Amino acid sequence: MRLTTVRLDDEHRITTAARQEGDELVLLPYADVGALLSGGDGWQERAAWDGERIPLDEACLAPVVPHPNKIVCLGLNYATHIKEMGRPTPTHPTLFAKYDGSLIGAHDDIHMPPVSDDLDWEAELGVVIGRGGRHVPREQALEHVAGYTVVNDVTVRDWQHRTREFLSGKTFEATTPVGPALVTPDELPPGASGLTIACSVDGHTMQKSNTADLLFDVADVIAYVSTIITLLPGDLICTGTPGGVGAGRDPKVFLRPGQQLVTTVEGIGELRNTVVKDRL
Repeated sequence: MRLTTVRLDDEHRITTAARQEGDELVLLPYADVGALLSGGDGWQERAAWDGERIPLDEACLAPVVPHPNKIVCLGLNYATHIKEMGRPTPTHPTLFAKYDGSLIGAHDDIHMPPVSDDLDWEAELGVVIGRGGRHVPREQALEHVAGYTVVNDVTVRDWQHRTREFLSGKTFEATTPVGPALVTPDELPPGASGLTIACSVDGHTMQKSNTADLLFDVADVIAYVSTIITLLPGDLICTGTPGGVGAGRDPKVFLRPGQQLVTTVEGIGELRNTVVKDRL
């Protein structure tokens, strides 16, 4: 099953959850995918309800979960990225957070902040929680996954490196595309492992790796994070990026207004976003 959140008005204030069937979307009586998941057990049956249909190619997609209670992100979770950033291999997951104001839809513009020219790409596998829980054992962790999505953790590098904490460079307004859909686990390998993940800028491949190369896999991360805080339905976990980011190149390469960023995860879908200069 593939679920998404669709905007119904020009001002992007009204949204609805939808189920993809071929080249159509079936609209569901929930404000977004997060609201569907928050209804508790049985959300899969509710997601299968019938409803009004609209063409997929005419839909304006919001972030698949527009307002997660938590957005938990991992840094340094692929060996190739750890090496290019010159960091030691972590013994525990490196966690940071985002706020929901940073999230945009699968085809929305990425807003390059006027305070920086160091805008970088980070293709990632996203995990959406379906069943909440605390102290989730690793062997039961995948039972808490509603599905998987595509994320690009677009990063303002100079602000990220102002301090030892990542947050300021990771949650600028309207920088993080998420979508195009939540794909339920039955359509993918366990833990979404073994999937090709890639990112291109203006048609040039910048990142290409495989989710099997995660240092801490999906089950590890859910068990670890749930030890710290209760996970809730709709929470988004961004699992980290492979090597190939702009900051890891010599010379460094960063995004510029007008460039198109395309992010894909095999079996899940594609983000296609254009960079625009934000205004003060």
